[in-house]
Amino acid sequence: MMKTNEPLQLLGGISPSEFMAKYWQKKPLLIRNAIPHFKPLLSRAELFDLAEQNDVESRLIVQSGKSWKMSNGPFSNSESQSLPSLKKSNWTLLVQGVDLHHEAAHALKNQFRFAPDARLDDLMISFATDGGGVGPHFDSYDVFLLQAFGTRRWRIGKQKDLTLQAGVPLKILANFEPEQEFDLQAGDMLYLPPKYAHDGVAVSECMTYSIGFRAPSQAELGREMLQRFADDTLEDEGGKDDEHDEVQQPAKPAVLYRDPGQAAVEHPAQIPAALLEFAQLAIVKAMSDPDATARNLGEYLTEPKANVWFDEPVEEIVLTRKTRVDLSARSQMMYDARHIFLNGESWRAAGSDAKLMRRLADQRHLDAKELTRASDAALSLLQEWVDAGWICTEKNKTQL
Repeated sequence: MMKTNEPLQLLGGISPSEFMAKYWQKKPLLIRNAIPHFKPLLSRAELFDLAEQNDVESRLIVQSGKSWKMSNGPFSNSESQSLPSLKKSNWTLLVQGVDLHHEAAHALKNQFRFAPDARLDDLMISFATDGGGVGPHFDSYDVFLLQAFGTRRWRIGKQKDLTLQAGVPLKILANFEPEQEFDLQAGDMLYLPPKYAHDGVAVSECMTYSIGFRAPSQAELGREMLQRFADDTLEDEGGKDDEHDEVQQPAKPAVLYRDPGQAAVEHPAQIPAALLEFAQLAIVKAMSDPDATARNLGEYLTEPKANVWFDEPVEEIVLTRKTRVDLSARSQMMYDARHIFLNGESWRAAGSDAKLMRRLADQRHLDAKELTRASDAALSLLQEWVDAGWICTEKNKTQL
């Protein structure tokens, strides 16, 4: 469990509680020597290898004077899709979601779990040659910028004018007005709240780790929730078929619009007020179940990203109560008062099994002693997750 009131070197000697109260979403924080004697978790060659993979999101940004070019990976040795020479200045490689592919990067990201998992997103690595950067910009989310090696010069400011440059492939501020400037060395870190303008430029070759947080818009959440409520309604009314269900539950009868009192109309193109009221009532009814809202939100927040998949164990693994289990680095597990969520699916849970599953979500592992408390039903469910590659044992621990 995260001890939220104990000072952390990572946060410059203040506690997570103090950081969240004084800085989170409020103001920047420069932390010198956040991780003493820090060394890059991946070599330059290993990072470039990741950028060659189809399931890894990567971007190349090259600046030439006032001109900017951006291309998307994967990047290979072919002339048309290769990275520039290391001798060339002013270019940056961004590799997203490194925590999904590298165990040490995943462990580093987990040091920031003093904020809810529902907000913590991923760890991105930025490699840049001398002068490389992505231009002055702002992010819509919180971010920690940890210097891995080399030096990066950061200029930051509480920008009021958010006008963007026209005709460039990046969201670069047109009238950036920096207020502070810092040179970050290996192990130094800068926290920036949302919409705090910043511009980082490499001073010789350097590498920076960005720990970012997700900030879904209300429109995005609303759209996702409405779609899931619609899917729930289809299931209730027998609109979905599942070939794996041997026993079909009787479908609830669909509630159809009826208008026995409808009079003849002189204006046939006019939508009846009663039909509008019927539609509004349908939305209210769909969203009136708080349990359904909580379930849909949890499933959405733990849904794997499009480029994430899981490998089943190469050999059969039989789970026992003497086995330690760990969540795969690619697994997202959360919970609320009545549900457990894992990788876009949900289960109702209560009692001792719910406590056990919540512990797994918080710790991201269960040791053998903890697993002795699992009921047969809980152990069976954990076995399903092992078979799916969602959790690992010592036999397949190397699988992310």
